[in-house]
Amino acid sequence: MFTMTSTILRNLLKEPATRRYPASVRPSFEAARGEIRNDIHVCTFCGVCAVKCPSQCITVDRKAADWSYDPSACVQCGVCAEVCTSGSLQQARDYRKPVRKKELVVLKGATTPPKHSDPPVTG
Repeated sequence: MFTMTSTILRNLLKEPATRRYPASVRPSFEAARGEIRNDIHVCTFCGVCAVKCPSQCITVDRKAADWSYDPSACVQCGVCAEVCTSGSLQQARDYRKPVRKKELVVLKGATTPPKHSDPPVTG
């Protein structure tokens, strides 16, 4: 019993070894791979990110100009941001905040009308 007294007193008097997350958040590391962000105004809805995503958490609907992903299924590998042809996908260094229930991130872009060629000139 007396051999443990010094250990007990040391643990009671010194600072705890763990953090009380999310109340105390540690800054991100330099090369941390965190949450995916999409600049929907730059996105071309090509669907390459959805095809290359190993966890298949991204869906792209070109006709409706919808881009969505499931953050709880994302493994933060960064493949989607690497293969993005328009450069709209970025991987932030910050991790996603904890949530109580799953939610899908759905971004709605602007659909562009199809380009028509000029009618041929006659005469």
